[in-house]
Parts: sequence; C-alpha cells; structure tokens
Amino acid sequence: MRRFVLFDLDDTLIDRQRALRTWIADFGAKLRLGAGLSAQAGADVEAWLGETFAAGARPWHFQTLRERLALAESADQLWRRYYLDLAERVHCPPAVLAGLDELRDRGWAVGVLTNGPVDAQQVKLRRTGIVEHVDAWCISGELGVHKPDAAVFAEAIRRCGIPEDGVGWMVGDNPVADIGGGRAAGLRTIWISGGRPWPGPGPDADLTVPDAAAAIRVLLTLDGDASARR
Repeated sequence: MRRFVLFDLDDTLIDRQRALRTWIADFGAKLRLGAGLSAQAGADVEAWLGETFAAGARPWHFQTLRERLALAESADQLWRRYYLDLAERVHCPPAVLAGLDELRDRGWAVGVLTNGPVDAQQVKLRRTGIVEHVDAWCISGELGVHKPDAAVFAEAIRRCGIPEDGVGWMVGDNPVADIGGGRAAGLRTIWISGGRPWPGPGPDADLTVPDAAAAIRVLLTLDGDASARR
C-alpha cells in the first residue's frame, strides 16, 4: 500500500506569522506617513490587525479596515495588495523543499491541504515554489468547507491519487484543524509545535516536532516501519 502525507501550508511549510508581523509594521508605518495618524492611533490599528488577522485574513476584513480608516482604495484592492505583499514575504526553507522531493523519491505521495481563500493561497504556493515539489494541493476556498471537515481531507487524498487503503499522515500546526481533523479522517498526525506546549483538551498528535523539516526527517525514518501503518 502506498504511503502519503498531507502538509498544512501556513505556519507549517511557511512562516506566515513572521510575514504577517512585518506586513503589519510596514502597513502601520505607511498609514502614519500617508494618513497622518498619531503614534497611538497607528499602534491601535496595528494591534487590531494582529488580533484580527492572526488566524487568517479574509476579503471581508478589508471592508472593515477601509471603513475604519476611511481609505480611498476599494476593499478588493486592499485585499489583493495584502495577499500579494504577504506572498513576497514568505518562503519555504530549501531544506523543506528538498525533503519534500526526497519523500516523493522514496515513493510517498505528498500533498498540501490548506484552509483559506483560493487566490491568496495559490499565490503563496506558487511564489514559494512549493507547487513544484508536491503531487497535489487542496484549498478549502475551492470546496466551501474547511479543515477539520472530513470532506477536505478526502478531496486532498483523492487529488494525490491515493487508494482507500493508503497509509496516511497529516502534518500541521493547528491542534483542531490539522490534528483533530486528521485523526477524524483516519490519518496519523504530526503536530508542528513551534516550541509551544500542547494546548489541549482532546487527544494529542501521534508525534510532535518543532518544524516541517523535523517532520520530514521523522517520516523518512518510517520506510518499512510497521508503526507507520494505520
């Protein structure tokens, strides 16, 4: 039976939080210069952006932002500028890209399963070069449902060309969407902790590692290991 692994994108294969922090700081600086905001007003906007966008920015957030700051650009223009800017700030480490290739060379099917709007996630997948190192990808915005819904896991597995008896893993940073969703879909799971303790409640992941490179190293040790089977 063929093995496969699905990777989350944001804060698993790429460091979205770091990119977001730099984007917010630059956006706030431009606002203070262009709109004449006081230091306190600018700090308040940056704090709101950090809180609102932490779990993922969505197009409708930019209508709120436009109204709050009386910006001339349309919400659509602000949204597009945001996700293009963010895509320029993220990267997938070379060691991770090489690891994805090695998994495939060893017979693994490798996919990306990510929540989010299609336009924003596709840009990140392409700009980072990840699309050239995986067999398939699945974005929740295409389907109208998102992780942890079992339907998105099933579609990602289908796109990877995996039969029902395939041996599967889910790797991600979100305890609910990635780990809970992966377990419910019948997959083994690896949690990307980033140095955090497991937040609970609920069952934890099968394995915990600090980052995607470490997850790939673990998966590569599972060749022929019976513990990799469901």
